[in-house]
Amino acid sequence: MTPAGRGRPGPRRALTEDEILDAALALLDEAGPAGASIRGIAAKVGVAPNAVYTYFPDKAAVVRALVEKLLGDADHGVFADRDRPWRERIEALAIDLRERLVAHPGAAALLMSGPMDGPRATAIGEQLQELLIGAGLAPTAAARSTYLLIVYVLGSIALEVADESEPGPLPSEAARIDSRRRVFEQIPAEVFPRSAAAARTMATYVSTDQYLWGLRRILDGIS
Repeated sequence: MTPAGRGRPGPRRALTEDEILDAALALLDEAGPAGASIRGIAAKVGVAPNAVYTYFPDKAAVVRALVEKLLGDADHGVFADRDRPWRERIEALAIDLRERLVAHPGAAALLMSGPMDGPRATAIGEQLQELLIGAGLAPTAAARSTYLLIVYVLGSIALEVADESEPGPLPSEAARIDSRRRVFEQIPAEVFPRSAAAARTMATYVSTDQYLWGLRRILDGIS
C-alpha cells in the first residue's frame, strides 16, 4: 500500500537542451552572468540539478551552447545571398548579430569569456572566408580579415553591454547615449581638453552609427 499522506510519484519531468538554454538565457537577462547557475537553471525548469548535468557538465558548457544557439538563430538570409554585394552581406550579418546579442546583454557579456570554436561559430567563419575569397582576397588574407571582423563585431557588442552595470534589458540607444553624454560632459577640460571637447562624440560610441562607422572603415581596409 502507498503510505498514508503520500501519493504515487508523478511522471518524470521531460527536459530538453533547448529548455535548459532558454532558462539560462532568461536568468542571464534577469540577473546577469552571476544569475545563471546550474542550481538556478534547474529551479527555473522545475527539475533537480542532476537533470541539468545530464545535458551539460558545468555552467561553462551551458554558456558555450547558449552562444552557439544565439549565433545559429541569427538571420543569415542576406549574408547567404550570393546575388548581394559582399560588403552588404557582411554589414547585414554584423547588424543582425548586434541586434540579437544586445537584446540579451547578460549572454552577450560572456561572448569573450571562452573560445568560440563551436560548429555554428565555425560556420560563420567559413562563410566569411568563402565570401572574402570570392571578393578577390587571397586565402590567408581572407582568414586574417575574417578574424578581424569577428573580433570587431563581438568586441564592440561586449563593450557596449558592459557599459551598463545593472542587469536586465538595456535602456534604449537614445537613453544610453544621453546618460553617457551627461557623464562625459563632467570631464574637466583643463585636465583632459581633447576628451572634454569630444564628449558628445564619445557619448555615441554605443550607437548603431558608430558601430557601422567602424565596420565600414575595416571593410575599406580589407578591400
